[in-house]
Amino acid sequence: MVTLFHCVSARSFRPLWMLEEAGCPYALRMLPFPPRFQAREFLDENPLGTVPLLVDGDVRMTESAAMCQYIAARHSPGVLDVPVDDPAYGAYLNWLHMSDATLTFPQTLVLRYTHFEAAERRQPQVAADYARWFLARLKAVDTVLDGQPYLCAGRFTAADVAVGYALLLAQHLGLHSQFPPRVQTYWAALQQRPAYLRAQAAQVQAAVDQGVSPVPAPDVRI
Repeated sequence: MVTLFHCVSARSFRPLWMLEEAGCPYALRMLPFPPRFQAREFLDENPLGTVPLLVDGDVRMTESAAMCQYIAARHSPGVLDVPVDDPAYGAYLNWLHMSDATLTFPQTLVLRYTHFEAAERRQPQVAADYARWFLARLKAVDTVLDGQPYLCAGRFTAADVAVGYALLLAQHLGLHSQFPPRVQTYWAALQQRPAYLRAQAAQVQAAVDQGVSPVPAPDVRI
């Protein structure tokens, strides 16, 4: 069984959503945020002290977008992945990597300079600049959604989960009102997927059962 170490609404929500989409049995281990300070014993599992951590037999992974690709290929072949001989394979990989490197990364800087840093070190202008940077990169998503409901291969794939989390994080940051219309429609549809709803419910229930707050602190989102 796959074990996923997770904080509510963190990037570990990507593999949690994927596990639900794949119908893969899993154990969810909830941690308070940030685990490297709030759950020091977790450092024995992951010396980085970060989530996600996915354990599948001898496999141990710490990158959320890579987990999406892994779960799709290993636990949902032909359904959530795109095979290498498919013409859409390149686009599929590109969206998986873009989801974190291009769409999530600038939002982490918004978080850092509006919430994580001490008051005297906060940088509103830096946060505003990176929020605009993120929204500008959404043009790629908006463009590809012209005439199709998903990012690639003509169907829902792991790429949609990976990019979907970046949109979820933007919603937490209050940036969703600035999504282009096609991105707003796409994000609304993703939130209605049964697996997305199950993943949201699963993290809340697991948090309650394991004595972890089911709601992220107001200034903690990743």
